[in-house]
Amino acid sequence: MEDTKPQKRLLVIDDEANMRHMLATVLKKADYVVDLASDGAEGLQLIEQTRYDFILCDIKMPKMGGMEFLEASRDKINGTTIIMMSAYGSIDTAIGAMKLGAYDYISKPFKTDEVYLALKKAEERERLKKENRLLKERIQSIEGDYNFGKMVAKSKVMRDIFQLAEKAAQYKTTVMILGGSGTGKELIARGIHQSGQRFQAPLVPVNCGGIPETLLESELFGYKKGAFTGADRNKKGLFQEAEGGTILLDEIGELPLPLQVKLLRVLQENEIRPIGEARSMKIDVRVIAATAKNLEEEVHKGTFRKDLFYRLNVLTIKLPPLKERTEDIPLLCKHFINRFNKILTKEVTGLTPGAMAQLLEYPWPGNVRELENVLERAMVIADDSQLSTEHLLLEQSQAELDTQPSAFFDGLSLKSAQKVVEEDLITRALQKTAGNRTRAARLLEISHPSLLSKMKAYNIDL
Repeated sequence: MEDTKPQKRLLVIDDEANMRHMLATVLKKADYVVDLASDGAEGLQLIEQTRYDFILCDIKMPKMGGMEFLEASRDKINGTTIIMMSAYGSIDTAIGAMKLGAYDYISKPFKTDEVYLALKKAEERERLKKENRLLKERIQSIEGDYNFGKMVAKSKVMRDIFQLAEKAAQYKTTVMILGGSGTGKELIARGIHQSGQRFQAPLVPVNCGGIPETLLESELFGYKKGAFTGADRNKKGLFQEAEGGTILLDEIGELPLPLQVKLLRVLQENEIRPIGEARSMKIDVRVIAATAKNLEEEVHKGTFRKDLFYRLNVLTIKLPPLKERTEDIPLLCKHFINRFNKILTKEVTGLTPGAMAQLLEYPWPGNVRELENVLERAMVIADDSQLSTEHLLLEQSQAELDTQPSAFFDGLSLKSAQKVVEEDLITRALQKTAGNRTRAARLLEISHPSLLSKMKAYNIDL
């Protein structure tokens, strides 16, 4: 049967014609499809047209050297393995090349066997990465759960979101993340950054609603010395701090209209202008925006620019509230308990069936963040190996509020109200602790003798 394995495409970038000819000859014999470029600029033109599996690139070249090529090609190579070559190399040069995304480094002059070895190592790495990814997917499908960055889930809606975020991570595309408070918008953004090619560069989060409007422009874009009173030095803005990486514009719906115009220019032109500066400067920053607001409604109201909305809304990830994916609650509980066991040096093994049932029935207005806080608080106060209902301090729902003792008596007598409230709270505390009076007293924050006295006064026998 004929072997139909596709040939690997390889690009050689070197200013020496003899070197290009030699590498092309030996690599074609090794069954690679080889293209040639005489400098980094020509190499950039070729990678715009063709996707290469490997690139062999010299460091010292006219017009555009290898390091400049690495910088300029970062968002265009999409996983291509780059091996650098140089006769003037040093450890620092090699480390610098690795930081910019190169996989390996070969010192000239080299034997052809060294090139073969470097390429075989790179192919083996790619094979192992692929096998590892497939194995991870198989394990996740068997266990029924999935993770992305620091987020875990097993519901179909979240697995679909993780897959979309994984795809988005491979490109510089602007991403809009929608979702209520506590749904994990920043965690998704961090996952996208960490899963992409920019993971070694910074992720800079900005809360657009948390910085006063008068300071926001200087925080985002920086300023030049003397631009205004108090500007006694040049200051980098957050966009410059994120150079080569990602900026997360959280609560983008709070951005004032004048700054929306300037942000639109950043997205269109990939450049910023610090306050007081005469000229704009180019930047290489990926933008991820997040908001709990309905931006389409804000556009209709006139508080958010339509053109900016379309610029941001290239790829949208919408996170559902926790109450719409309750099948994730047991997995999230396990995740948080394991984490807090390490932080608090505890040995909590899980939740009682009653406690889990209570968590599944609760509406979670604060979403996953609220669940995390509830479990941390429960583990701080719990002395048992399992968390039970008495450890869970949940906000009361409206249905519970409607059945509070105030609904069962008339008048304005504080004494009458106190009796009704005390009897109701004592009864509920005893029910919650299955009649354990010591624990009920602890929940009510009164002494054990005081509880017994009140139980006798109200004729409570539980």
